[in-house]
Amino acid sequence: MTLPLTPSQTVGPYFAIGLSRHPEDELVPFGSEGSVVLSGAVLDGDDVPVPDAMVEIWQADASGSYVAGFGWGRSGTDADGRYSFVTVKPGQVEGQAPHLVMLVFMRGILKAALTRVYFPDEAANASDPVLTGLPEEQRARLVATADGDAVRFDIRMQGEKQTPFFTL
Repeated sequence: MTLPLTPSQTVGPYFAIGLSRHPEDELVPFGSEGSVVLSGAVLDGDDVPVPDAMVEIWQADASGSYVAGFGWGRSGTDADGRYSFVTVKPGQVEGQAPHLVMLVFMRGILKAALTRVYFPDEAANASDPVLTGLPEEQRARLVATADGDAVRFDIRMQGEKQTPFFTL
């Protein structure tokens, strides 16, 4: 007799249910003063796009404050594994360089994968306690790249170029 799979054995793809009610990927209106587009792709260990992942961001506002009603966003990935947010570059918080906290939910993992996204050409990156606590070869994997007027951050779940993840 074969037993049915339990929910913890069949994680995803069900994220579209929570994403279809209203857009949660625009923390500020596109084109508004100080807005920045953050986009990228979620890739598996073979660099294949993950079309049914969900990405969340948590952040401070432009002044470095956490305020009610701002700082959280969610984006599902499309058929090419791409996600996108419209937000603002957060200010520094408690001696940390401006960054976003990012959670990745996808099939095959029971807990979200936690990482950070730092901004390119940010002087404070050199003294950020999280970045400086990592081996040098991993630091660059947490810094987004400039992509025109936007920034790009690809998330690699496994492999040689794996994004550094942190314990929740």
